[in-house]
Amino acid sequence: MANLGTRIYTRFKGRLVGKDADGRCYYEARTANRTGGGLKRHERWVIYHKGEDASAVPPEWWGWLHHIDDAPLPESARKSWQIPYQPNQTGTPEAYRPPGSDYRGGQRASTTSDYEAWFPEG
Repeated sequence: MANLGTRIYTRFKGRLVGKDADGRCYYEARTANRTGGGLKRHERWVIYHKGEDASAVPPEWWGWLHHIDDAPLPESARKSWQIPYQPNQTGTPEAYRPPGSDYRGGQRASTTSDYEAWFPEG
């Protein structure tokens, strides 16, 4: 969700490049800026949905956004074995909670390993 300044900047300086499967809009500046290394390149940015963080950017757009690729990867480039992208779920109810986690009761299976606890001599 863009604030007023970002919306104004996008309206006057940006050019819509495309949208991802979830509807996020990706923009590129109409004119190139000189970088610290003397290169000229177009600034790129994304307008997130409300409450999203940077992990919401799918891999098809991540490379383009960070100037690794000249164009975003098309959806057709996805392989059949690739699962759909999910943003980082940490801190949400969908987060991974392994067996023994306090969120899953705190009980873990007893181990039969050869681990022996160390105790100082005394």
